[in-house]
Amino acid sequence: MSGKKDELTERLLKCLDELEECKRDRDNCKSYWIDSLQELSEIEDAFEADEKDKLHGKTILDVGTDCVKPLYIALKYEPSKIIGIDEELVSFASDVEQESKHFTETKIHFHNCSLFCDENLKKIREEEKIKEFDLVLVSKTLHHLRTGECVVKEHNKEHDPRKDEKYCINRFVTEDVFDLLLGLGKRVIVYEYFNPTQEDDDKVRGRGGYFTTMEWKRIFQHLLKKYKVEFFRPVRCSLDKNNFIKVIAKLRQVDYIGFYVETK
Repeated sequence: MSGKKDELTERLLKCLDELEECKRDRDNCKSYWIDSLQELSEIEDAFEADEKDKLHGKTILDVGTDCVKPLYIALKYEPSKIIGIDEELVSFASDVEQESKHFTETKIHFHNCSLFCDENLKKIREEEKIKEFDLVLVSKTLHHLRTGECVVKEHNKEHDPRKDEKYCINRFVTEDVFDLLLGLGKRVIVYEYFNPTQEDDDKVRGRGGYFTTMEWKRIFQHLLKKYKVEFFRPVRCSLDKNNFIKVIAKLRQVDYIGFYVETK
């Protein structure tokens, strides 16, 4: 009798585990949709959406896509095509891609691809017949585009990147990343979460880790020299020597920062 009870208990526990997993999946999915809607409400100024049909017929590359914002963008602005790339697409990416055909004329396609894989990016652009995108969207992804050496050792002399790789934070090489992004599109829109005291849940080894104020300073100093930069959060202004100080001061008061970059 005790054997049957143990078996029933084991099955019950398994069912409870499955229910809990379903709840987590549901909550995560809900968070994807709500967070994406909030992000879109923040970044739409960078689309210059107040001008009629500004995005109609345009092409967009969504780097580090969540597969949800492309759908919202398609429904509201009707670009001709949105291509989303990520190194690990969410499980429902193919569903969004397929089902979107029923209620929007915007073509939405997702690809498993790293921004740093030139060969795959070339194949995608050839397949999609796009030489240069009108817009490149980098939403809450910029801090994951770290490619330089680990900088943790500068603050922790005992840190050994070979042994503690998961605690590494790679340097962000501004010139390489923005040269690459602007080689793909005419305008790069950046929307980035900013909280250097908080742990980055999506951090994978040296890739990830929110930018510090000092890192933002270095990024903006480089952009100021080479590109045209317009902020839409925390303040609406162009990046120049005077506004540089204003923006850096505002970083202490906000959780998000948004701007777009174009070649001069």
